[in-house]
Amino acid sequence: MVVSMTGFGRGKFESESFTVTVEMKSVNHRFSEYNIRMPRQILKIEDKIKKKINGHVTRGRVEVFITVEGTVNVNTSVNVNWNLIEEYYHALQTIQEKYNLENELSIQDLVNRDEFITIQDDETGNEELENAVIEAVETAVNELKQMRINEGENLAKDVSHHLQLLSSKVEDLKVYAPNVIQHYAERLKKRVEEFTNGIIDEARIVNEVAIFADKADINEELTRLGSHIDQFQKNLQLHDPIGRKLDFLLQEMNREVNTIGSKANDSAIANVVVEMKSLLEKMKEQVQNIE
Repeated sequence: MVVSMTGFGRGKFESESFTVTVEMKSVNHRFSEYNIRMPRQILKIEDKIKKKINGHVTRGRVEVFITVEGTVNVNTSVNVNWNLIEEYYHALQTIQEKYNLENELSIQDLVNRDEFITIQDDETGNEELENAVIEAVETAVNELKQMRINEGENLAKDVSHHLQLLSSKVEDLKVYAPNVIQHYAERLKKRVEEFTNGIIDEARIVNEVAIFADKADINEELTRLGSHIDQFQKNLQLHDPIGRKLDFLLQEMNREVNTIGSKANDSAIANVVVEMKSLLEKMKEQVQNIE
């Protein structure tokens, strides 16, 4: 099953005292990456949120925006680093005495430094808020996942259509490729006749055609290309993340097509190769968005 890496989901939880809103969007990314923006009082459940999302999303960049509105019971405490203040105070006194400074130390000299006094929210007792956030995240990620599945169905149809066209081009080349050798032999024989007044060394002609046939043979490339197409089609039916596999297969297909273009000294085959490369490029654009 093809799943897109693009999607959006929204979840909301409302209680009598507060409302939690979660908005989640995902875009294509080589790996799995999360960027979560949330209020300070729920930072401690960030790992739980990531774990919840990871159960539904295996690849892509996911951005999560969590807002909490209303009244939430949070116990706030003031923490004072007395040891550090003591050292700082004595250090300032020493400086004053050493340099004969007259300014008196004030409390303002101490409270303005963040390392001395910190204000901390105590999340103990916020279980109701945490459960609300997780529930809203679950709603949002399910909606996100469904959108990615729907988008994936459209991607699968488009990629399958281009894959079918590519397969038909391969079959056309299989039929046409043997004619390349025959056309070369006919052209070679005609040119020799023109330059030798009809005197032809048949053995030499056969030898030259054999050398050309060996250099221009594209049967192996067509066989491998057909195999890659079959594997690509089978992977589209899997229920695992397949984006990277499909991307690799496209690279191999492109390699074979390039080899065909360089080996087959024929304008008709060159035109088909151009069409095949165009199809592969269109498929690549879509595959880059498949999970």
